[in-house]
Amino acid sequence: MDLLRKIQELSFIAIELTLYLDTHPEDQNALVQYNTVSQQLNALKQAYEQQYGPLIAYGFTPSAYPWQYINEPWPWQIEY
Repeated sequence: MDLLRKIQELSFIAIELTLYLDTHPEDQNALVQYNTVSQQLNALKQAYEQQYGPLIAYGFTPSAYPWQYINEPWPWQIEY
């Protein structure tokens, strides 16, 4: 649960920084923050998916043959 919460927090920060950078593209400090958050977010997503399975079922996570997503519990079936 803590890992998922941290992913949500970093996702929120990344979205806010993206919106800010859309209007302030020359803010180098914000860009550094965005890149740092993006790297942290990707690392946490990878750790989560290795332990619990894909966060998103379309286009972002490769699957082995045969299709694997159906074999994982649905998000609402995971007990925290």
